[in-house]
Amino acid sequence: MFDLSAVQAAIREAGFDGWLLYDFRGLNVLAQRVAGVAEKKLSRRWFYFVPATGEPKKLVHAIEPAALDHLPGADKTIYRRWQELEAGVGALVGGAKKVAMEYSPRNANPYISRVDAGTVELVRSFGADVLASGDLIQQFEAVWDADQEKSHFEAAKLCRAAYDVAFAFIADEIRAHGKVMETAVQARIMKHFADNGMTTYSPPIVGVGPHSGDPHFDTAAATDAPIQKGSFVLIDLWAKMNRPRAVYADYTRVVYVGDTVPEQYAKVFAVVAAARDAGIQKAKDAFAAGTPLLGWEIDNATRDVIEKAGYGANYTHRTGHNIGQEVHGNGAHIDGLETREDRRIIPRTCFSIEPGIYLPDFGVRSEVDVYIDAQGQVHVTGGELQTEVHRIVV
Repeated sequence: MFDLSAVQAAIREAGFDGWLLYDFRGLNVLAQRVAGVAEKKLSRRWFYFVPATGEPKKLVHAIEPAALDHLPGADKTIYRRWQELEAGVGALVGGAKKVAMEYSPRNANPYISRVDAGTVELVRSFGADVLASGDLIQQFEAVWDADQEKSHFEAAKLCRAAYDVAFAFIADEIRAHGKVMETAVQARIMKHFADNGMTTYSPPIVGVGPHSGDPHFDTAAATDAPIQKGSFVLIDLWAKMNRPRAVYADYTRVVYVGDTVPEQYAKVFAVVAAARDAGIQKAKDAFAAGTPLLGWEIDNATRDVIEKAGYGANYTHRTGHNIGQEVHGNGAHIDGLETREDRRIIPRTCFSIEPGIYLPDFGVRSEVDVYIDAQGQVHVTGGELQTEVHRIVV
């Protein structure tokens, strides 16, 4: 439900004159969600301007005149011609100097850059400066309510249990048959999800040996490889409860099949775990001190550990991502590499910390989820931290 007073308070706090929400055929899913039109499948351009104070204004097409009627504001302009649309946009933002939109200067943050350049040009032609709405989006799209928070902790517990299921399945299959295929382990995890009322947008990653060194390896029949005694395996899994508005949990663990973990695996894992823990500590220290924390700062704290250990070139991706109704959510990511994530980490949001080192013959990633509750307490979810490479003794 759109809370006008909360939205306007956030606009004023950010120093904007208003927030212009705009979409055309789903190009701006962020605006769709904030405005509550994601399920309407609208076919024409619509604009909704929320000023820092006063009554919001609407601009909608004659084919869909009621598109925004559920939102606050009686001031509605209906257009048919493109000239009427342009004049209508001018009327919406007239007098406003700082207007927030889903825009990122130089496309520095593509996750929030959802408004096309032409529309930005149009708004600017009326004297408004278009600025990034990233932190506004977080507050009204990435912040969890109590039900979503509950759903995450349910999913976290079941995702942690999925590892016990997978490891036991690997052990049983190797004892019985000498090996088990990656896809079979993947299928067993998916059965666990289904049996426990969970859903996921795609199956987990199960990667053995060199496959574990591919950060986004696609476990599939075409590349299927056996897991057997002496194998090093990475499992990355994500799922959420199968009900409306549930949010994801997302974790990665590594395991060795054998009595003693070889030094090469243990050494790299120790570096990755230290990097993960540095990221967690950065978040805990900032919230304990009450100091603002930006996504790139956690990435830097984590990445610094790996770079100092000499593996910087083997850490090829950002440290983490926001988590929401999609596994890669719409709040602040933990990124100072691929983008400079200048959005703040705010209460009631969740993100992953998942550093990795990827080598030609194997790769190590350790992923946890971090949730900041309403009081600013930092929760690391998904059970106990992995402190060493798991062993499956067969």
